[in-house]
Amino acid sequence: MLQPNSIIHTIYQDKAPLFSNEEIEFIEARYEKVTFVKGDIILQANEKVDYQFFVADGCLRTYLIAPSGKEHTIQFAIKDWWISDYIGYFTNTKATLYIECIAAATLYKISRDSVEEIFDKIPKTERFIRRKLERSFVSFQKRILANLSQTAKERYLSFTHDYPNIEQYVKNYHIASYLGITTESLSRIRKEIAQELS
Repeated sequence: MLQPNSIIHTIYQDKAPLFSNEEIEFIEARYEKVTFVKGDIILQANEKVDYQFFVADGCLRTYLIAPSGKEHTIQFAIKDWWISDYIGYFTNTKATLYIECIAAATLYKISRDSVEEIFDKIPKTERFIRRKLERSFVSFQKRILANLSQTAKERYLSFTHDYPNIEQYVKNYHIASYLGITTESLSRIRKEIAQELS
């Protein structure tokens, strides 16, 4: 019987009942459950990127450190999101990004080879994963367009829509870094929004 807290149920959710017991066993054998505490660095720049991670619980971020030493937050990942350095992961090159745990997290990691094994044996999984990746691609492209065309305030409002309740986990400088603004500008935007709502 499929358990509500099983790996297959956590990752595939409403699609989980479509798998046979043999398929469930095959898939779950290729994921590894890992836990991290706040502050853990899961991946560092110049490391080999062998895994992608599904977030069962917690909050993580990917970031780039510029030559100046400044951090640029690229992505946040919360429950039901995937995270990795995808350039390194898909091109079999070393990481350019760091992945940091910013709230205690439970993840399921899977290697590139294991994903291919699952696709080969259980083709219906490929469609599910492809749709997840398509949504991620759309999200990244929207962010690029927003950075080119939206004001800082509009970008902040989009951020709060895309990441509801995330502000309880992340520091102001993480959000400011993600939005490409200073923490002072972030405070000013929040104050302006609060005045509009009062």
